[in-house]
Amino acid sequence: MRRLFLVLFLVFMAGACREKPVPAEWKPAQGPLMTRWTAEVNPSSVLPEYPRPQMVREEWLNLNGLWDYAIVPSSVEKPAKYDGKILVPFCVESSLSGVMKSVGPENRLWYRRTFELPESWTSRQIMLNFGACDWETTVWVNGTEIGRHRGGYNSFVFDISDALKNKGQQELVVSVWDPVDQGTQPRGKQVLKPESIWYTSVTGIWQTVWLEPLNRDHFNSVDIIPDINASQVTFVANLSLDKEYTIEAIVFTDEQVVAEENSTQKQLAVKISNPIYWTPEYPYLYDYRLVLVRDDGSRSDSIEGYFGMRKISLGQDEKGYTRMLLNDEFIFQFGPLDQGWWPDGLYTAPSDEALKNDIDVTKMLGFNMARKHVKVEPDRWYYWCDKLGLLVWQDMPSGDRFIGGEDPDITRTQESEDQYQLEFQEMIKEHFNHPSIVVWVPFNEGWGQFKTAEIVDFARQLDNTRLINSASGWTDRHVGDISDIHAYPGPAMPDPEKNRAIVLGEFGGLGLPLEGHTWQTKDNWGYRSFENRDKLFDAYTGLIDQLMPMVGKGLSAAVYTQTTDVEIEVNGLMTYDRAVIKMDPEKLFLINRGGKLE
Repeated sequence: MRRLFLVLFLVFMAGACREKPVPAEWKPAQGPLMTRWTAEVNPSSVLPEYPRPQMVREEWLNLNGLWDYAIVPSSVEKPAKYDGKILVPFCVESSLSGVMKSVGPENRLWYRRTFELPESWTSRQIMLNFGACDWETTVWVNGTEIGRHRGGYNSFVFDISDALKNKGQQELVVSVWDPVDQGTQPRGKQVLKPESIWYTSVTGIWQTVWLEPLNRDHFNSVDIIPDINASQVTFVANLSLDKEYTIEAIVFTDEQVVAEENSTQKQLAVKISNPIYWTPEYPYLYDYRLVLVRDDGSRSDSIEGYFGMRKISLGQDEKGYTRMLLNDEFIFQFGPLDQGWWPDGLYTAPSDEALKNDIDVTKMLGFNMARKHVKVEPDRWYYWCDKLGLLVWQDMPSGDRFIGGEDPDITRTQESEDQYQLEFQEMIKEHFNHPSIVVWVPFNEGWGQFKTAEIVDFARQLDNTRLINSASGWTDRHVGDISDIHAYPGPAMPDPEKNRAIVLGEFGGLGLPLEGHTWQTKDNWGYRSFENRDKLFDAYTGLIDQLMPMVGKGLSAAVYTQTTDVEIEVNGLMTYDRAVIKMDPEKLFLINRGGKLE
């Protein structure tokens, strides 16, 4: 891994050094609550880390920083003037954007900035990448419309080469419209009027924006498929060309070559002798390099990344219970419901250190899993899960209408159905290579649930290497790999099944507001509320004492609500500002691992 980290460092330095210094004409808007990382945010170097750790190239240009912004009625073709500066990639509603204003479906959010390209990028394809922008995005470069994109959670890229000037300043303009909860699109917990478990809307750019130069012949993407039973890893390349080429694959670790293979096909399998398996206790990662070689022997593209040798499957234990297996062995998967919200950045963590902190704390408290709840994170979050060893259940963000536990699936419009499937497909494709992700969750508690069996089949066609939890909560259609119930405070478990594992998809929700660390001073909300930390701990211990015997009765996993407080919801193991862990970490680690206090 040392070589990959060196490459990532060099890539970071290359991107950071090319950025022009930005005048310090920014400060956070005064929000209800901040984190300790707020003060470290620097407009000249905002989230400077390379945003795609599993497909690294050395040359790139980070466009995060201060942009012009304007909020105008949707009917206006373009703003006559801009309102001020916004700090990208923090959404306009957040404190860290420096704006903290609502947009709403009746308005559009506009961005503008200029940039210059390095001279060494001349005569190459210049790709403009957006990590994520919520929701409908239109992009212009030097007055030419480059493209449009719909979706709030997946990355997208435009080739802007033909719109660029030969030299000098280039102008980038972005327009965004977001229907929030007035539309049917996937939106997670965003609403125009936040309350209880529903939070502030997120409009516009909320992940890193960056440029990358490519040769005409290059890798568009690569799927990495580990196979521990065959002791091999398969690389499936998606290329920009359709002519003779050779792909050189090198697998290495600690700068030592483990295996090499060449192929003139887009798919090549590489044998790994005596593979070391990736687990939460020992998250071993292999590095790889793929080189695209033209028929004349010249190198057209080179990418580096990593992968883990691991397998997720169903199987029977010695008692005949159907279990979720990791590397053909049962481990009880236990972790928090992770919403991924921040008081200062909303959808966007203030720094990579902050992003990593949530995973560090989750591991420190004795958990081995997190359920990423109706939100998709930047690649850096999954990178840290891969590196630190945290299993991930990944929800599809919900949208459209809700149903009750006894109701049939909703009937969506064709537009709503198509948009869901498009974004679901993009989520799976973009995060396919992360060893930490072991479960896809299409629906939660009937939120937007439709054609459940068909969606399970759709997911299986996209990815047959992971388990599918078709409906976390109460709307089970008896399809997929997992039977999942929610119980507050719980715990509880479904009846064991022959063909599916049984899990407790949500329980707990024990609330404790701590003065000075809440989104609002009163009327905070929890499923169950407690007066102090001792009473909270006693209640939590009581839940875990009831939970652990269920493992021996067939329960494969459990998800506790939740990692942190979020806005007025105070059910977190941590406060919303991440300043306080509400219970003793050492004691939590012990009981979460099935131990007993003295």
